[in-house]
Amino acid sequence: MSKTYITVQGDMWDSIAFTQLGDAAYTDKLINLNHQYINYYIFPAGIMLLLPDIIEEAVDTLPPWKQVSG
Repeated sequence: MSKTYITVQGDMWDSIAFTQLGDAAYTDKLINLNHQYINYYIFPAGIMLLLPDIIEEAVDTLPPWKQVSG
């Protein structure tokens, strides 16, 4: 289920991605999910945006010789 975010005056795509999703690297996913607002660079207040679901990838922190190959 996607969450939503209501913009405040002055929000930008990258700042929304950073504050709501934890990383500005999600900006492209945010824009693609809300393509109808592509012409906005700086948002006015009150626009409801859909936030993409973020799937965290597991990072294998074991050294190579302890990792199970399969």
